[in-house]
Amino acid sequence: LSTPGCPKSDWSQTRVMNRRRFAQLTAALMPSIGCGEDGNSPDGIAGIRQRHGAPALAGGIVTLEGLTFSEVTGVRRAGGQTPATADDLWHLGSMTKAMTATLLATFVAQGKLKWDATLAELLPDLLGKATPAANRITLHHLLTHRSGLPANREKWESLPLAGQRPEIVREECARPLLSEPGSTFLYSNLGYMTAGVVAERLSGVLWEKAMARRLFEPLKMTAGFGGTGTAGREDQPWPHGQDGKPMPENGPAVDNPASLGPAGTCHASLADYAKFAADHLRGAAGKKALLSADRYQDLHTPFPGGEYALGWQVTVRPWAGGKVLTHNGTNNMNYFVAWLAPLKGFAVIAACNQGGGEAAKACDEVCAALIARHLKPQPDRTQPDRK
Repeated sequence: LSTPGCPKSDWSQTRVMNRRRFAQLTAALMPSIGCGEDGNSPDGIAGIRQRHGAPALAGGIVTLEGLTFSEVTGVRRAGGQTPATADDLWHLGSMTKAMTATLLATFVAQGKLKWDATLAELLPDLLGKATPAANRITLHHLLTHRSGLPANREKWESLPLAGQRPEIVREECARPLLSEPGSTFLYSNLGYMTAGVVAERLSGVLWEKAMARRLFEPLKMTAGFGGTGTAGREDQPWPHGQDGKPMPENGPAVDNPASLGPAGTCHASLADYAKFAADHLRGAAGKKALLSADRYQDLHTPFPGGEYALGWQVTVRPWAGGKVLTHNGTNNMNYFVAWLAPLKGFAVIAACNQGGGEAAKACDEVCAALIARHLKPQPDRTQPDRK
Protein backbone atom coordinates (compact mmCIF):
# COMPACT_ATOMS: atom_id res chain seq x y z
CA LEU A 1 0.00 0.00 0.00
CA SER A 2 1.45 3.33 -1.00
CA THR A 3 1.49 5.97 1.70
CA PRO A 4 -1.74 7.99 1.44
CA GLY A 5 -1.76 11.76 1.24
CA CYS A 6 -1.32 13.73 4.42
CA PRO A 7 -4.24 15.54 6.08
CA LYS A 8 -5.46 18.37 3.92
CA SER A 9 -3.56 21.62 4.27
CA ASP A 10 -6.57 23.78 3.34
CA TRP A 11 -8.16 23.02 6.72
CA SER A 12 -9.43 26.56 7.32
CA GLN A 13 -11.41 26.68 4.07
CA THR A 14 -12.77 23.17 4.61
CA ARG A 15 -13.80 23.98 8.17
CA VAL A 16 -15.57 27.19 7.12
CA MET A 17 -17.69 25.18 4.70
CA ASN A 18 -18.35 22.57 7.38
CA ARG A 19 -19.40 25.25 9.88
CA ARG A 20 -21.93 26.69 7.45
CA ARG A 21 -23.38 23.27 6.68
CA PHE A 22 -23.34 22.32 10.35
CA ALA A 23 -25.27 25.45 11.33
CA GLN A 24 -27.98 24.52 8.84
CA LEU A 25 -28.07 20.92 10.01
CA THR A 26 -28.30 21.91 13.66
CA ALA A 27 -31.24 24.20 12.98
CA ALA A 28 -33.01 21.47 11.03
CA LEU A 29 -32.47 18.74 13.63
CA MET A 30 -33.00 20.68 16.85
CA PRO A 31 -36.73 19.83 17.13
CA SER A 32 -36.08 16.07 17.13
CA ILE A 33 -34.22 13.74 19.42
CA GLY A 34 -32.49 12.14 16.44
CA CYS A 35 -30.51 9.32 18.04
CA GLY A 36 -31.21 6.52 20.43
CA GLU A 37 -34.98 6.12 20.16
CA ASP A 38 -35.20 4.96 16.57
CA GLY A 39 -31.77 4.24 15.17
CA ASN A 40 -33.15 3.60 11.71
CA SER A 41 -35.01 6.91 11.47
CA PRO A 42 -33.63 9.36 8.88
CA ASP A 43 -32.04 11.44 11.62
CA GLY A 44 -30.76 8.49 13.67
CA ILE A 45 -27.14 7.40 13.39
CA ALA A 46 -28.06 4.24 11.47
CA GLY A 47 -30.19 6.28 9.07
CA ILE A 48 -27.39 8.81 8.58
CA ARG A 49 -24.92 6.01 7.86
CA GLN A 50 -27.22 4.43 5.30
CA ARG A 51 -27.90 7.76 3.62
CA HIS A 52 -24.18 8.46 3.15
CA GLY A 53 -23.12 4.87 2.47
CA ALA A 54 -20.51 4.81 5.24
CA PRO A 55 -19.19 1.41 6.38
CA ALA A 56 -19.44 2.33 10.08
CA LEU A 57 -20.45 5.43 11.97
CA ALA A 58 -20.19 6.28 15.66
CA GLY A 59 -21.19 9.19 17.85
CA GLY A 60 -21.28 10.18 21.47
CA ILE A 61 -22.24 12.84 24.01
CA VAL A 62 -19.62 13.93 26.54
CA THR A 63 -20.12 15.82 29.80
CA LEU A 64 -17.68 16.79 32.53
CA GLU A 65 -17.86 13.17 33.74
CA GLY A 66 -16.96 11.65 30.37
CA LEU A 67 -18.97 9.74 27.76
CA THR A 68 -22.63 9.62 28.79
CA PHE A 69 -24.22 8.34 25.59
CA SER A 70 -22.89 6.58 22.52
CA GLU A 71 -24.18 4.74 19.49
CA VAL A 72 -22.27 2.74 16.88
CA THR A 73 -23.68 1.29 13.67
CA GLY A 74 -22.37 -0.49 10.60
CA VAL A 75 -19.51 -2.90 9.91
CA ARG A 76 -15.78 -2.71 10.40
CA ARG A 77 -15.11 -3.49 6.75
CA ALA A 78 -17.41 -2.84 3.82
CA GLY A 79 -18.59 -6.15 2.45
CA GLY A 80 -17.76 -7.88 5.72
CA GLN A 81 -20.02 -9.21 8.46
CA THR A 82 -18.22 -8.00 11.58
CA PRO A 83 -20.18 -5.19 13.24
CA ALA A 84 -18.44 -2.15 14.68
CA THR A 85 -18.78 -2.00 18.46
CA ALA A 86 -18.82 0.54 21.24
CA ASP A 87 -15.29 -0.48 22.27
CA ASP A 88 -13.72 -0.09 18.83
CA LEU A 89 -10.76 2.19 18.18
CA TRP A 90 -11.17 5.18 15.85
CA HIS A 91 -8.36 7.02 14.11
CA LEU A 92 -8.30 10.60 15.43
CA GLY A 93 -6.20 12.29 12.76
CA SER A 94 -5.67 15.97 13.54
CA MET A 95 -7.63 15.70 16.78
CA THR A 96 -4.14 14.73 17.96
CA LYS A 97 -3.06 18.37 17.67
CA ALA A 98 -5.01 19.47 20.75
CA MET A 99 -3.44 16.53 22.60
CA THR A 100 0.07 17.62 21.60
CA ALA A 101 -0.71 21.18 22.72
CA THR A 102 -2.03 19.85 26.05
CA LEU A 103 1.12 17.76 26.48
CA LEU A 104 3.24 20.89 26.05
CA ALA A 105 1.01 22.76 28.49
CA THR A 106 2.07 20.27 31.18
CA PHE A 107 5.64 21.60 30.80
CA VAL A 108 4.38 25.20 30.92
CA ALA A 109 2.54 24.34 34.13
CA GLN A 110 5.82 23.12 35.65
CA GLY A 111 7.68 26.27 34.65
CA LYS A 112 9.90 24.33 32.23
CA LEU A 113 8.55 26.01 29.10
CA LYS A 114 7.08 29.30 27.91
CA TRP A 115 4.65 29.75 25.04
CA ASP A 116 6.75 32.60 23.61
CA ALA A 117 10.03 30.65 23.69
CA THR A 118 11.69 30.68 20.25
CA LEU A 119 13.09 27.75 18.32
CA ALA A 120 16.51 29.37 18.66
CA GLU A 121 16.10 28.93 22.42
CA LEU A 122 14.37 25.55 22.37
CA LEU A 123 16.24 23.68 19.62
CA PRO A 124 19.56 25.51 19.11
CA ASP A 125 21.42 22.42 17.88
CA LEU A 126 18.94 21.99 15.01
CA LEU A 127 18.96 25.60 13.87
CA GLY A 128 22.60 26.04 12.96
CA LYS A 129 21.71 26.63 9.30
CA ALA A 130 18.23 28.05 9.93
CA THR A 131 17.04 31.28 8.38
CA PRO A 132 16.76 34.33 10.65
CA ALA A 133 12.97 34.09 10.37
CA ALA A 134 12.93 30.45 11.47
CA ASN A 135 14.94 31.35 14.55
CA ARG A 136 12.11 33.72 15.53
CA ILE A 137 9.36 31.07 15.39
CA THR A 138 7.84 30.62 18.83
CA LEU A 139 6.10 27.61 20.34
CA HIS A 140 2.87 29.62 20.23
CA HIS A 141 3.37 30.22 16.50
CA LEU A 142 3.75 26.48 15.94
CA LEU A 143 0.59 25.57 17.86
CA THR A 144 -1.59 28.29 16.28
CA HIS A 145 -0.37 27.61 12.71
CA ARG A 146 1.45 30.94 12.48
CA SER A 147 4.98 29.63 12.02
CA GLY A 148 5.22 30.05 8.26
CA LEU A 149 6.27 26.40 7.87
CA PRO A 150 4.64 24.48 5.00
CA ALA A 151 1.78 22.07 5.54
CA ASN A 152 3.70 18.88 4.73
CA ARG A 153 6.72 17.44 2.95
CA GLU A 154 6.76 15.62 -0.37
CA LYS A 155 9.51 13.24 0.72
CA TRP A 156 9.71 11.46 4.05
CA GLU A 157 12.93 10.09 5.51
CA SER A 158 13.64 6.42 6.13
CA LEU A 159 15.67 7.15 9.26
CA PRO A 160 14.65 5.55 12.57
CA LEU A 161 11.80 7.53 14.11
CA ALA A 162 14.05 9.04 16.79
CA GLY A 163 16.09 10.74 14.08
CA GLN A 164 13.38 11.60 11.57
CA ARG A 165 11.67 14.49 13.33
CA PRO A 166 14.83 16.40 14.35
CA GLU A 167 16.28 16.01 10.84
CA ILE A 168 13.07 17.31 9.26
CA VAL A 169 13.15 20.33 11.59
CA ARG A 170 16.77 20.98 10.65
CA GLU A 171 15.99 20.89 6.92
CA GLU A 172 12.73 22.83 6.97
CA CYS A 173 14.09 25.63 9.13
CA ALA A 174 16.97 26.10 6.69
CA ARG A 175 14.52 26.84 3.88
CA PRO A 176 12.68 30.13 3.33
CA LEU A 177 9.42 30.25 5.28
CA LEU A 178 6.12 30.76 3.48
CA SER A 179 5.36 33.78 5.68
CA GLU A 180 6.84 35.82 8.51
CA PRO A 181 6.29 34.08 11.87
CA GLY A 182 3.12 35.35 13.53
CA SER A 183 1.80 37.12 10.44
CA THR A 184 -0.39 34.59 8.63
CA PHE A 185 -2.51 31.53 9.39
CA LEU A 186 -1.06 28.62 7.40
CA TYR A 187 -2.23 25.19 8.56
CA SER A 188 0.96 23.20 9.11
CA ASN A 189 1.37 19.59 10.16
CA LEU A 190 5.12 20.26 10.13
CA GLY A 191 4.58 22.98 12.71
CA TYR A 192 3.00 20.47 15.08
CA MET A 193 5.69 17.91 14.34
CA THR A 194 8.25 20.55 15.31
CA ALA A 195 6.33 21.18 18.54
CA GLY A 196 6.53 17.43 19.13
CA VAL A 197 10.33 17.63 18.92
CA VAL A 198 10.22 20.28 21.65
CA ALA A 199 8.24 17.84 23.82
CA GLU A 200 10.80 15.13 23.09
CA ARG A 201 13.70 17.34 24.19
CA LEU A 202 11.95 18.33 27.41
CA SER A 203 10.86 14.80 28.30
CA GLY A 204 13.92 12.92 27.08
CA VAL A 205 11.75 10.34 25.28
CA LEU A 206 9.91 10.07 21.97
CA TRP A 207 6.71 12.07 21.64
CA GLU A 208 4.69 8.84 21.75
CA LYS A 209 6.10 7.90 25.17
CA ALA A 210 5.74 11.44 26.47
CA MET A 211 2.07 11.41 25.44
CA ALA A 212 1.49 8.10 27.22
CA ARG A 213 3.24 9.20 30.43
CA ARG A 214 2.06 12.79 30.75
CA LEU A 215 -1.39 12.72 29.14
CA PHE A 216 -2.90 9.27 28.64
CA GLU A 217 -1.90 7.76 31.97
CA PRO A 218 -3.01 10.71 34.16
CA LEU A 219 -6.36 10.80 32.32
CA LYS A 220 -6.66 6.99 32.52
CA MET A 221 -6.93 6.83 28.74
CA THR A 222 -6.11 3.80 26.63
CA ALA A 223 -4.89 5.16 23.30
CA GLY A 224 -2.36 4.32 20.63
CA PHE A 225 -0.71 5.49 17.44
CA GLY A 226 -1.02 4.68 13.74
CA GLY A 227 -3.67 2.71 11.92
CA THR A 228 -6.04 0.52 13.91
CA GLY A 229 -6.35 -3.24 14.06
CA THR A 230 -4.19 -6.25 13.28
CA ALA A 231 -3.02 -6.49 9.68
CA GLY A 232 -5.40 -8.68 7.68
CA ARG A 233 -7.97 -9.06 10.47
CA GLU A 234 -11.30 -7.32 11.03
CA ASP A 235 -10.64 -6.83 14.73
CA GLN A 236 -10.99 -3.01 14.50
CA PRO A 237 -12.56 -0.57 12.02
CA TRP A 238 -10.84 -1.05 8.65
CA PRO A 239 -9.74 2.09 6.73
CA HIS A 240 -11.74 3.08 3.62
CA GLY A 241 -11.08 5.58 0.86
CA GLN A 242 -13.46 8.41 0.04
CA ASP A 243 -15.19 6.11 -2.46
CA GLY A 244 -16.21 3.86 0.42
CA LYS A 245 -14.05 0.95 -0.74
CA PRO A 246 -11.82 -0.83 1.80
CA MET A 247 -8.13 -0.06 1.55
CA PRO A 248 -6.03 -3.05 0.40
CA GLU A 249 -4.43 -3.33 3.84
CA ASN A 250 -5.06 -2.29 7.43
CA GLY A 251 -3.12 -2.20 10.66
CA PRO A 252 -0.69 0.14 12.47
CA ALA A 253 1.44 0.90 9.38
CA VAL A 254 -1.53 2.03 7.28
CA ASP A 255 -1.42 5.68 8.19
CA ASN A 256 0.43 8.88 7.41
CA PRO A 257 4.20 8.85 8.13
CA ALA A 258 4.96 8.15 11.78
CA SER A 259 7.13 11.29 11.91
CA LEU A 260 3.88 13.29 11.66
CA GLY A 261 2.68 11.74 14.91
CA PRO A 262 2.31 15.01 16.89
CA ALA A 263 0.09 16.35 14.10
CA GLY A 264 -2.24 13.40 13.69
CA THR A 265 -1.59 9.69 14.32
CA CYS A 266 -3.45 8.95 17.58
CA HIS A 267 -6.34 6.52 17.84
CA ALA A 268 -8.72 5.76 20.70
CA SER A 269 -12.19 4.49 21.51
CA LEU A 270 -15.04 6.97 21.87
CA ALA A 271 -14.96 6.55 25.65
CA ASP A 272 -11.22 7.18 25.87
CA TYR A 273 -11.25 10.23 23.61
CA ALA A 274 -14.18 11.47 25.72
CA LYS A 275 -11.88 11.47 28.77
CA PHE A 276 -9.67 14.00 26.99
CA ALA A 277 -12.63 16.14 25.89
CA ALA A 278 -14.15 15.99 29.37
CA ASP A 279 -10.85 17.15 30.89
CA HIS A 280 -10.95 20.24 28.65
CA LEU A 281 -14.57 20.88 29.65
CA ARG A 282 -13.66 20.62 33.34
CA GLY A 283 -10.62 22.82 32.88
CA ALA A 284 -12.65 25.49 31.09
CA ALA A 285 -15.15 25.40 33.96
CA GLY A 286 -12.42 25.87 36.57
CA LYS A 287 -13.02 22.40 38.01
CA LYS A 288 -10.47 19.72 38.88
CA ALA A 289 -8.58 18.74 35.76
CA LEU A 290 -5.13 17.77 34.54
CA LEU A 291 -4.04 21.43 34.44
CA SER A 292 -5.04 24.70 36.06
CA ALA A 293 -7.81 26.88 34.62
CA ASP A 294 -5.19 29.37 33.38
CA ARG A 295 -3.53 26.73 31.22
CA TYR A 296 -6.86 25.77 29.63
CA GLN A 297 -7.47 29.44 29.00
CA ASP A 298 -4.15 29.47 27.14
CA LEU A 299 -5.14 26.43 25.10
CA HIS A 300 -8.60 27.78 24.23
CA THR A 301 -7.63 31.35 23.29
CA PRO A 302 -7.16 32.05 19.56
CA PHE A 303 -4.16 33.86 18.17
CA PRO A 304 -4.96 37.61 18.23
CA GLY A 305 -7.15 38.45 15.27
CA GLY A 306 -7.69 34.80 14.33
CA GLU A 307 -9.96 31.85 15.10
CA TYR A 308 -7.42 29.10 15.78
CA ALA A 309 -6.25 28.49 19.33
CA LEU A 310 -3.83 25.73 20.41
CA GLY A 311 -5.22 22.67 18.65
CA TRP A 312 -8.78 24.03 18.53
CA GLN A 313 -10.80 26.16 16.15
CA VAL A 314 -12.79 28.66 18.24
CA THR A 315 -16.17 29.96 17.13
CA VAL A 316 -19.59 30.89 18.58
CA ARG A 317 -22.88 28.93 18.42
CA PRO A 318 -26.28 29.82 19.94
CA TRP A 319 -26.89 26.20 21.02
CA ALA A 320 -23.61 26.33 22.97
CA GLY A 321 -24.49 29.54 24.75
CA GLY A 322 -21.52 31.20 23.07
CA LYS A 323 -17.98 29.84 22.69
CA VAL A 324 -17.38 26.54 20.91
CA LEU A 325 -14.17 24.55 20.47
CA THR A 326 -14.07 22.31 17.42
CA HIS A 327 -11.71 20.35 15.19
CA ASN A 328 -11.79 17.52 12.69
CA GLY A 329 -9.23 14.90 11.82
CA THR A 330 -8.58 12.66 8.83
CA ASN A 331 -5.81 10.62 7.26
CA ASN A 332 -8.00 10.36 4.15
CA MET A 333 -9.08 6.87 5.25
CA ASN A 334 -10.91 7.76 8.49
CA TYR A 335 -12.71 10.81 9.87
CA PHE A 336 -13.31 12.20 13.36
CA VAL A 337 -14.86 15.45 14.60
CA ALA A 338 -15.59 17.03 17.99
CA TRP A 339 -17.62 20.06 19.10
CA LEU A 340 -17.12 21.26 22.70
CA ALA A 341 -19.52 23.69 24.37
CA PRO A 342 -17.68 24.77 27.53
CA LEU A 343 -20.41 27.14 28.72
CA LYS A 344 -22.98 24.32 28.56
CA GLY A 345 -20.61 21.67 29.92
CA PHE A 346 -21.00 19.14 27.12
CA ALA A 347 -19.50 18.01 23.83
CA VAL A 348 -20.47 15.82 20.90
CA ILE A 349 -18.10 13.59 18.93
CA ALA A 350 -18.47 11.47 15.79
CA ALA A 351 -16.25 9.02 13.92
CA CYS A 352 -16.26 7.13 10.63
CA ASN A 353 -13.87 4.54 9.16
CA GLN A 354 -13.91 6.30 5.79
CA GLY A 355 -12.25 9.43 4.45
CA GLY A 356 -13.60 12.13 2.17
CA GLY A 357 -16.59 14.42 1.92
CA GLU A 358 -19.38 11.92 2.54
CA ALA A 359 -17.77 10.82 5.80
CA ALA A 360 -17.44 14.47 6.85
CA LYS A 361 -21.10 15.14 6.08
CA ALA A 362 -22.21 12.04 7.94
CA CYS A 363 -20.20 12.96 11.04
CA ASP A 364 -21.52 16.53 11.01
CA GLU A 365 -25.09 15.22 10.82
CA VAL A 366 -24.42 12.86 13.71
CA CYS A 367 -23.12 15.77 15.80
CA ALA A 368 -26.18 17.86 14.97
CA ALA A 369 -28.50 15.02 15.98
CA LEU A 370 -26.60 14.46 19.24
CA ILE A 371 -26.82 18.16 20.11
CA ALA A 372 -30.56 17.97 19.55
CA ARG A 373 -30.77 14.90 21.78
CA HIS A 374 -28.75 16.48 24.59
CA LEU A 375 -30.61 19.79 24.56
CA LYS A 376 -34.12 18.36 24.19
CA PRO A 377 -36.22 19.39 27.23
CA GLN A 378 -36.75 16.45 29.56
CA PRO A 379 -40.15 15.72 31.13
CA ASP A 380 -40.64 16.77 34.74
CA ARG A 381 -40.56 13.46 36.64
CA THR A 382 -41.43 15.14 39.94
CA GLN A 383 -45.05 15.78 38.88
CA PRO A 384 -47.63 13.01 38.45
CA ASP A 385 -48.98 12.39 34.98
CA ARG A 386 -52.33 14.04 34.36
CA LYS A 387 -54.82 12.20 32.19
